[in-house]
Amino acid sequence: MSAPPPAARLRPLLPSPVRQADDERFARHGVTLLLKRDDLIHPDLPGNKWRKLAPNLAAAAGRPVLTFGGAYSNHLRATAAAGRLLGFRTIGVVRGDELAHRPLNPSLARCAADGMRLHFVDRATYRAKTDPAVLAGLLEPYGDCVVVPEGGSNALAARGCVALGRELRGVADVAAVACGTGGTLAGLAAGLAPGQRALGIPVLRGGFLGDAVLELQREAFGGPAGDWWLDERFHFGGYARTTPALHAFAKDFEDRHGLPVERLYVAKMLHALTVLAEEGAFPPGSTVAAVITGRPDEADDDVPDKP
Repeated sequence: MSAPPPAARLRPLLPSPVRQADDERFARHGVTLLLKRDDLIHPDLPGNKWRKLAPNLAAAAGRPVLTFGGAYSNHLRATAAAGRLLGFRTIGVVRGDELAHRPLNPSLARCAADGMRLHFVDRATYRAKTDPAVLAGLLEPYGDCVVVPEGGSNALAARGCVALGRELRGVADVAAVACGTGGTLAGLAAGLAPGQRALGIPVLRGGFLGDAVLELQREAFGGPAGDWWLDERFHFGGYARTTPALHAFAKDFEDRHGLPVERLYVAKMLHALTVLAEEGAFPPGSTVAAVITGRPDEADDDVPDKP
């Protein structure tokens, strides 16, 4: 049997499955919890990675793609995997020039194995990466490239995530997602029907995400779209920070529901929903859909660089 054509190798499982999670922590408040299994969309580009990258790659039309991420970035991994599957060149600008002289960690080694050229820069350069002069310097060695931003979040990505909201129309009163750069929430909210709300749980501190989501919606849709809000209490100290209590919660959720729980994004979102249900944030009779965006082997670093 011949190998499938490159485009078929990127074909996703859509719509992603939705299943009910019987959980007394929600049921005793009259709330139904659903799990939207976006982590099952594609083995190499799960969840919001596929939804955000697919429209960007379609626009690139086979040209080389240059993008950005930290040492454990799943966005870099997904972009590199897409390059391997579809046969286009990828360049990853990696935060931290000290990493250039160290053995590659498993995440970056996977990127390299998939053919990605890794370009390490110091943190000051990384923070200035959107400055036209800095970006021109980064592009100069590689010629004509399509630039995809950190985390893949831009107007194209937000439009790509509209389908996530549409898949949940008529399914839930609230759709919740963990947030790093805001692109998924921006599109999710825009795709929901009137009367539905989107809830974003930021996984890092800073209070900047609301403005980022509004700006993405302005670029993608011309202005605010959908009904959404953020609850910034559940970052557990900041990006990539966890606590024993969070790990215990995630392990308990895995045991209850047979769902492998990724710690840096998904666990924080599920914990937030459990607390919010206890606080009475969801009226009795509500249905809440938790968007599962990744798997436990993913230590995503797709968040804006902070000093």
